[in-house]
Amino acid sequence: MDSKACRLRFARDHCTVNIKAITEGLKKKATMNIDMIHAAARRLQGCARRTPLLTSPFLDELAGRRILVKPECLQHTGSFKYRGGYSAISALSEDKRKFGVLAFSSGNHAQGVAMAAQQHGVPAVIIMPHDAPAIKIANTKALGAEVIGYDRDRENRDEIGQRLAKERGMTLIKPFDEPEVIAGQGTTGLEIAEQAKELGVEQADVIVCCGGGGLTSGIALALAAHAPKMTVFPAEPEGFDDTARSLAAGRHVSNDLSSGSICDAIVTPTPGQLTFPILKAHCPKGFVVSEQEVLKAMALAFLRLKLVLEPGGAVALATALFHPQEISGDKVIVVASGGNVDHDVFTRALDTMSGV
Repeated sequence: MDSKACRLRFARDHCTVNIKAITEGLKKKATMNIDMIHAAARRLQGCARRTPLLTSPFLDELAGRRILVKPECLQHTGSFKYRGGYSAISALSEDKRKFGVLAFSSGNHAQGVAMAAQQHGVPAVIIMPHDAPAIKIANTKALGAEVIGYDRDRENRDEIGQRLAKERGMTLIKPFDEPEVIAGQGTTGLEIAEQAKELGVEQADVIVCCGGGGLTSGIALALAAHAPKMTVFPAEPEGFDDTARSLAAGRHVSNDLSSGSICDAIVTPTPGQLTFPILKAHCPKGFVVSEQEVLKAMALAFLRLKLVLEPGGAVALATALFHPQEISGDKVIVVASGGNVDHDVFTRALDTMSGV
């Protein structure tokens, strides 16, 4: 459905949404549940793309098991983040929407919120790190958002966001620690459950690229309700494996560094306050991969599936392909979470396959 059609759909449904928003506003802590994901799916129907499950016998052979790839790189704005952005904005009351929305992101959440805001006729301000990929900054501006840069090593994006939200009266839409965002990302899990069932897959390990945990926790909640024999695992890059270490420790653990990974889309200091309890309840452990493995996975996704993945969107596939001994099941579902990659990084990835 195009942007105009999405706006018309929102206008038709806004009265119902406003009633729900008022009710949810009275209980802002909003304990996450499957009903919120179902509600987000209804609002997203006809707007978000239902991305497929893809297979390749070449990848199956390399991994030693059947691999199903959910390519959210084919979602609007090139990543799953559109789901959460649209879910959050569509749940706002009309009074809140008129003042606009604010978000902070290294690029994918930025673009998702910017497009959803544009579809709803809502002003958007996006706080982005100066080292974000140029393509993500350019795309965010092209979607009509105002972009404000910051130094992720020296400045705190949460503090900047809170200050601007107060000054301008805008609603801050956090990238993962926001119930309606988690609900929107959880619609990916609803689709996985439906599509796997269509393929006769009832039991599988589901590996998800993980930053703050919004996508991973949303999928975990959806699958717990609709495909309980599936187990969800977060995947992260070396040096930025705060979720894996936090799960192992049973408490929040932070990364020593805040930047320096090619997997910029999933670099976060520590798991979210809302997402981590969900991850602890549903994810046994996390996987960790090297940057070289990520680059090879990007190249293989292009070679065998004709998909363009960004580094942060390829860590789950890298886990399935290069860490088979850490996976127990004979079927793996991989979420390829994004494809917004700069030319130079993608060229590096392709160069890993020289001679193949």
